[in-house]
Amino acid sequence: MAKIFSRPKSMTKLNMHYCPGCSHGIVHRIIAEVMDELQIAGKTVMITPVGCSVTAFNYFNCDAVQAPHGRAPAVATGVKRANPGNIVFTYQGDGDLAAIGMGETIHAAVRSENITIIFINNAIYGMTGGQMAPTTLPNQITQTSPMGRDVKSTGNPVKICELLAQIDGVKYAERTMVDTAVNIRKTKAAVLKAFKNQQNNKGFSIVEILSTCPTNWGLNPIESVKWMQENMAKTYPLGVIKDETGDV
Repeated sequence: MAKIFSRPKSMTKLNMHYCPGCSHGIVHRIIAEVMDELQIAGKTVMITPVGCSVTAFNYFNCDAVQAPHGRAPAVATGVKRANPGNIVFTYQGDGDLAAIGMGETIHAAVRSENITIIFINNAIYGMTGGQMAPTTLPNQITQTSPMGRDVKSTGNPVKICELLAQIDGVKYAERTMVDTAVNIRKTKAAVLKAFKNQQNNKGFSIVEILSTCPTNWGLNPIESVKWMQENMAKTYPLGVIKDETGDV
């Protein structure tokens, strides 16, 4: 019998440490499949941050650099400028990118650094125990908002793609979700485009991926997907937010 589905060559055989139902594993596979299709694993450098994906480098057959909390875009800038022929991408959560790393994210975008940012948005701090994040939804319950997020005192959630789209240096920003086979395919297409943008020196690209966090949401995996669909997708509409790259 012919084998028609297998592990991507760019993905290691190590079992993942993520919680059951977490979206990281799906996104990891998507990235590895794209690396295989573009045949870029040998010249790709992944920048891993602090967060649930702090050891994501264990799962990819490519080089990686560990960045201090929030500094992945700055580290990616240095790696890319030192080796312009490499494909450099960051893999960041909402706390790492939208809180402590907001300055690095915005200024890398202002400079239109020719890097790719993969932004995992699960609306909560995952690794540190489920505190409110910049992306936490209004009225969402977290460890630090037990009565729900009060926008009067904490503000509204930050819509990263819409925010970055106002910056001239941002050439491509798209928001996707990994809840269904159709949306997983759309996510892969977005990641593929973002990597091709970098190959073609288009400038700064970001793919924001709405993701689940069953453990810190207090839901089982099936419930968490439904919650994401019914709540997150309303606050964070899916689709291309900005594209100035043309077809690549």
